[in-house]
Amino acid sequence: MPIVEQQKMPAPDKPAADHKGWNQQFNLLRWFSLGSFLIIAAVALGLGYISTRFVVQESIERDSILTAQFIQAIGDAELRHADITPNRSMGELLDPREKNTWPDVDPIAQSAARAEFLDHVEHLPDILLATVYALDRTVIWSTNPELVGVRIENDDELDESFEMKEPVSTSYHQIDEERPEQRLLREPKYLFVENYIPLFNADKSKVMAMVEIYKEPIDLVERIQRGFKVIWLATVIGGAVIYLGLFWIVRRASMLLQSQQQQLITNETFVALGEMSSAVAHSLRNPLANIRSSAELAQEIASQSAQKNIGDIINQVDRMSRWVRELLVSLRPMNDDYETVDLVLVIDDTLSAFEPLIKRSNVEVRFTPRSVPPVVSQQVLLTQILNSLFANALEAMPKGGVLSVDIDSPTPGHLRMTLSDTGKGMNKQQQQMVFKPFFTTKQGGLGVGLALVKRIMERFHGSVELTSQEQEGTRVCLNFKVATGGEYGAQHTAGRG
Repeated sequence: MPIVEQQKMPAPDKPAADHKGWNQQFNLLRWFSLGSFLIIAAVALGLGYISTRFVVQESIERDSILTAQFIQAIGDAELRHADITPNRSMGELLDPREKNTWPDVDPIAQSAARAEFLDHVEHLPDILLATVYALDRTVIWSTNPELVGVRIENDDELDESFEMKEPVSTSYHQIDEERPEQRLLREPKYLFVENYIPLFNADKSKVMAMVEIYKEPIDLVERIQRGFKVIWLATVIGGAVIYLGLFWIVRRASMLLQSQQQQLITNETFVALGEMSSAVAHSLRNPLANIRSSAELAQEIASQSAQKNIGDIINQVDRMSRWVRELLVSLRPMNDDYETVDLVLVIDDTLSAFEPLIKRSNVEVRFTPRSVPPVVSQQVLLTQILNSLFANALEAMPKGGVLSVDIDSPTPGHLRMTLSDTGKGMNKQQQQMVFKPFFTTKQGGLGVGLALVKRIMERFHGSVELTSQEQEGTRVCLNFKVATGGEYGAQHTAGRG
């Protein structure tokens, strides 16, 4: 039933063209998807990198501080254990070349304290290499005997550690083959931590010796790796949640903007149509009425051969009058009033009005009235909808057919009226354009029929659906909201009696 009566009439297409250009110039959803992904990814990567670096740095520095505190505490403990005067420090007693330099220190006690201290250093956990430097940068002891007696020159890190007077200087890196002091006893599995731990004199004013510890804290590295996984997993999940949440919000906003823009285009179309056609429609009504009256008078006195031509004149005048009425109704502003309408009664009235045309078209109507709750609408507008649908259905079956009307309740609180015909149907392209104003499949059609149906149905929180197959017919579903007594009691009741 091409329930559409539309032809390619020129419509105000400037808003549509502007809309198309706007979409081409700026697509909110697409640009947000790309831009927000890049920004969130960059921020997430930055935060992940900073977090992991912070975890590594803090963990290694904490481990190094504990190592330095342990070394210094062992030195102080060994001095007390050997009954060496508190006026001396372990840093002053480590260089064997200065064995008899301190007259207040027993050389035997000095050697015993030194040996015990170095034994503790040698057996530190996770150690790769331990080295002790004198003030002249000579290795005075090492877990690698090959380094003992070697003087290290041009080592900026070592020189800086002697001058800084910090409790510990820490770095972590891989093996540097060009540095002679990095003769480790075994290759590290991951990386190693290098600690420079200064040993001061008794009044903490001067660095007397430097303990260099190379260690591979395996447990710490494993914990750091687990921390990496947790940080990056949390970063990825957090970034994905933020991105998807923002994408959902912007997608809703984009759809709303498109809907509002389309509604604006539709409103502008109807406004333009109203400005153009109101004067034309009102100007045509009186001439059409005069033509019809004259044709009816002529029909009474005309010969039998002229009767058919006069009848065609009357039919065409009626058709044009219907176009004028339909156009004026479609341009009329819709108010907020609604009524509880008896859908079955309005269908019966419409079928009665179309009864002569139904008989002439040799169409079989299949409709069984039954008791259904009233729906939310306006009787005048609902009658206009049904008139348009029934007229188009009958025009789609000029050689006869079947027109079926069914009513059911797909969900609580809603009624669905289904109007089916066995007419010529529509192709897919026509179905896509079916609700567009000024598109029609009929020669001489105005193209506002289904656009008006859709507008009216949506005005009362309903909807319209159309499916069609060429040469098989068309099916239109009108979905109504059921009127409840409490909600709509204050409004008018129509269609009864």
